[in-house]
Amino acid sequence: MGKPNQGRRTLLLTGASRGIGHATVQRFADRGWRVITCARHAFPEACPWEAGLHDHIQVDLCDQEATVAALPRIRERLGGRLDALVNNAGISPKTPEGGRLNTIETDLATWEQVFQVNFFACVILARGLIDELAAARGAVVNVTSIAGAKVHPFAGAAYATSKAALGALTREMAFDFGPLGVRVNAIAPGEVETDILSPGSRKIAEKLPLQRLGRPEEVAEAVYFLCSGRASYISGAEIEVNGAQHV
Repeated sequence: MGKPNQGRRTLLLTGASRGIGHATVQRFADRGWRVITCARHAFPEACPWEAGLHDHIQVDLCDQEATVAALPRIRERLGGRLDALVNNAGISPKTPEGGRLNTIETDLATWEQVFQVNFFACVILARGLIDELAAARGAVVNVTSIAGAKVHPFAGAAYATSKAALGALTREMAFDFGPLGVRVNAIAPGEVETDILSPGSRKIAEKLPLQRLGRPEEVAEAVYFLCSGRASYISGAEIEVNGAQHV
């Protein structure tokens, strides 16, 4: 453990094992970044990026105390600087039949769990690693959702409100972190082809202006752009990556 290679940029990403997170790790790794991942599960040996097993930190983001306790381990891996933090991990519980949990049916424990992973973990990591981000004049990207701006047929109420709160947090962080040279933005994906695609999403996609599902690599490209020097004057933005689903 210890300092990253001299001159090599470092990404810390939550929720890397599948879908958008997996594609994002591959995109950054292909461009020569060092990638450090955080997840509840142990590192899957089949994942392709260099030093993945060594640069994986197992932490349950559902547990606020465990997330805070993981910060010293993360800092040790970073060696004083962090070029990009991508808060991608998120959960969206369903009914036993796989349906949408609305505001009436969602119990308080579920609200708390969803907000801990989708919102508070983002606060803990960004604030806890602010010195490393400032040292690199780095970037934060929060992964929100189209569900944060409009009622979605499959995304539950707790998920939707947590993502709306994350969008607001992005603006607040951009204001607070900006004087340190740290940019903070968000991306809001819509219907994306992943292993956890909800039944019926394909029907939604057929009615979109682009008339198709998004691909994880298309979302990953937007994340990469926001973390790159090409986006050096973009901060406080939430970019829609949803085939015009939001219009």
